[in-house]
Amino acid sequence: MALAVFGFVENGTKELVAVVGGQRESKLSWQGLLSDLKRCGLPAAPKLAVGDGALGFWAALEEEFPAVPAQRCWVHKTANVLDKLPKSLQAQAKEQLHEMYLSPTRAKALQVYEDFGRLYGAK
Repeated sequence: MALAVFGFVENGTKELVAVVGGQRESKLSWQGLLSDLKRCGLPAAPKLAVGDGALGFWAALEEEFPAVPAQRCWVHKTANVLDKLPKSLQAQAKEQLHEMYLSPTRAKALQVYEDFGRLYGAK
């Protein structure tokens, strides 16, 4: 399995930083990759780490870059939430989830979040 790390430069351009073979996204595989990045001259710790639910990544991040804030990927968050809803509600819920994370302000995102909870909380 390939493990990949992407970074973003200040203008928002996505750059491939590293890709290596790993064993099923294990902590040891991720730790080796993150350690190699530091050893090869990563100038500073990342400002934010975003990933899916791979537990190995989060455990390795905690050891290699303990002060870096972590955030789950919105694609995976969305899929996990929609999986819990009846199929008949998924399209509408997906639109609201997109509206939430694409909101221009935190206040707007929180408003959509509260509306989403009221509408789908019991489901």
